[in-house]
Amino acid sequence: MTNKIFKLKSDYKPEGDQPKAILELLAGLKKGMRKQTLLGATGTGKTFTMANVIEEYNKPTLVIAHNKTLAAQLAQEFREFFPDAAVHYFVSYYDYYQPEAYMPVTDTYIEKDAQINKEIDRLRHATTEALLTRRDVIIVASVSCIYGLGSPEEYEKVNLKIETGMQIERTSLLKKLIEIYFERTNADISPGQFRSIGKKVEVMPISETFVYQIEFEDGVISRIAKVDPVSSYVIREEKNIFLFPVKHFIVEKDAQARAIRDIKKELALQLKKFEKEGKLLEAERIKRRTSYDLAMIREVGYCNGIENYSRHLSGKKEGEPPETLLSYFPSTRRSFSEDSFKDISRADFLTIVDESHVTLPQLRGMYAGDASRKNTLVEFGFRLPSAKDNRPLKYPEFEERIGQVIYTSATPSDEERKESEQIVEQIIRPTGLIDPEVIVRPVSGSSSSEVKAGDEVYPGQVQDFILEAEKTIKKGFRVLATTLTKKMAEDLSVYLKEKGMKAEYLHSEIKTIERIQILTKFRKGEMDILVGVNLLREGLDLPEVALIGILDADKEGFLRSETALVQTIGRAARNVEGKVILYADVMTKSLTYAISETNRRRSIQVAYNKKHGITPKTIIKKIKDITEELENKHEKAVNAELSLDIELFKKAFAKDKSNKGKNESDSIKNLMLSDEERNQKVYEKIIKMKEKEMNRAVKELDFETAAILRDEIMVLREKFSGKKV
Repeated sequence: MTNKIFKLKSDYKPEGDQPKAILELLAGLKKGMRKQTLLGATGTGKTFTMANVIEEYNKPTLVIAHNKTLAAQLAQEFREFFPDAAVHYFVSYYDYYQPEAYMPVTDTYIEKDAQINKEIDRLRHATTEALLTRRDVIIVASVSCIYGLGSPEEYEKVNLKIETGMQIERTSLLKKLIEIYFERTNADISPGQFRSIGKKVEVMPISETFVYQIEFEDGVISRIAKVDPVSSYVIREEKNIFLFPVKHFIVEKDAQARAIRDIKKELALQLKKFEKEGKLLEAERIKRRTSYDLAMIREVGYCNGIENYSRHLSGKKEGEPPETLLSYFPSTRRSFSEDSFKDISRADFLTIVDESHVTLPQLRGMYAGDASRKNTLVEFGFRLPSAKDNRPLKYPEFEERIGQVIYTSATPSDEERKESEQIVEQIIRPTGLIDPEVIVRPVSGSSSSEVKAGDEVYPGQVQDFILEAEKTIKKGFRVLATTLTKKMAEDLSVYLKEKGMKAEYLHSEIKTIERIQILTKFRKGEMDILVGVNLLREGLDLPEVALIGILDADKEGFLRSETALVQTIGRAARNVEGKVILYADVMTKSLTYAISETNRRRSIQVAYNKKHGITPKTIIKKIKDITEELENKHEKAVNAELSLDIELFKKAFAKDKSNKGKNESDSIKNLMLSDEERNQKVYEKIIKMKEKEMNRAVKELDFETAAILRDEIMVLREKFSGKKV
């Protein structure tokens, strides 16, 4: 038996249905089952079950989630379970993305427009580096893992190894850094940049937020130090380091020359085709665009939309699938543990498809949507036919590149049920929690003409929801509301705020990092009600939620299907007082199924609790935010310095028993100060000190220090006044 590469750390052990599920899934893996499904009711601890499977399976693992928010939550959970392993987050690095497109009906060409999130790009590089250098790797990814990424062989081949005692001139090292796309700077250093100061070269890897200081002595590297970029504190000395390229798509000069020749040949063929078909406008268009792109590639090695030439640049044949994140995972040629589990494909890693009923349709649909857009661009002369090979993987190609798969879902679709060699049920929760109570109430309010003597007037779904929400919030719990559209979510959150409630909306137009921050604030109680559309369904782990209002639950469709309703109901299953109100005037097929399935699970759970004498308990879960690691170095510097200064001043103030003032009257006043007033005195002293330091830094032209001090003063004034500055 090989050594364990994963070591799970947890304060609790598998309970309820978890031990049975873990054993059955591992047995399936050992038998070589290609596909299995874990049918786990919401809140039964599917993630913990899979963590136990990962530990025993002992191979690198890819976890695919259907949206960025869920991926972030899963990454945080796996980091808690495996603190010593390399757990990384890999999602699309676009905060905004408008793909290139052409609409023939209106003769409208839309140029590609995108906004890249540099922090997410850094995390993507950390992912690929970990896969190429470590074995204990868990990658939590969105469906962006099936999009082109560049060859891992080329990426790994050009990494730069630097070690003490190495003979290399400083200028030669600078050239090598530029060759792997590092940028030179004389200002603040960021990931993917370097600067040269005297006999030192400072480099910040694209995947990290620390700096390597490389010192030279007579053409030899004499010292390598890992340094905090803000405080200049030496974290540790290094004997050798590896620097990976700043870009995933790496092309050697010889390959670039070959690609230019191939692009010219394809252009000539496409021009002949258009001329034969009498498409003179299209011929002129493709000639101009491609000639311009070739000139840019030849002169600067890059052009806008260079990914459309990826087939030629990578040397692949027409129709061949692109390299993706899956290409960076190990195959059987780099097998990590072969003695316990049967190899059933060239892939040597485990794939977990989380919330498979949503994720699998996404994986299946990506290629067709991309192909339709590209075909139009090619047909009308905006792109060469080879642009169609810059694409996501087709679903069969995806399946060929992964090993054994476990689908996890509370509501697996027919596809998972048909394809899986084994379906493992996990209905019982370790906490003894049962599925929430489900109540059906009408959408419409009762008018005065409908009310008989002695009857109560029903206010309608929104007003009824507000009354129920107020009761839940008074108990210290949180509330979710789901609507049918983004506009309805926004309008409802505004209306709730007008009613004096702490509410916020959450939907797909909110940026990735901001979504995670909103959910964290919601869990912390900084807001009481969260209104959303479909982002409040699969996988979101919110144990503080005790009430969910599903508005317009009888509007049959995607958002009110059997699966959607069961998933949404499940959000209240982590709280012992969980309750779901379905607002409906008509009992649809989906409503009937969702209520029936919820009641079936409740009966199983109640029977189990009664048999084992279990009293249900609300899940208690630490509130962590993956965005904390994305905090930039400037903010970290401000917060770290402030925390230290405030503590030091408080200690000094406490030690001064007399707290003397200018005269006897002042001294007596200081002795009579309350704790709050003492804190104000501390803030006043620190602000004065910081202002002097800031002015001194400005005079010395040390603007970086001055900026940090300025922001420290702003934070202190905010704390001192209780208002935003």
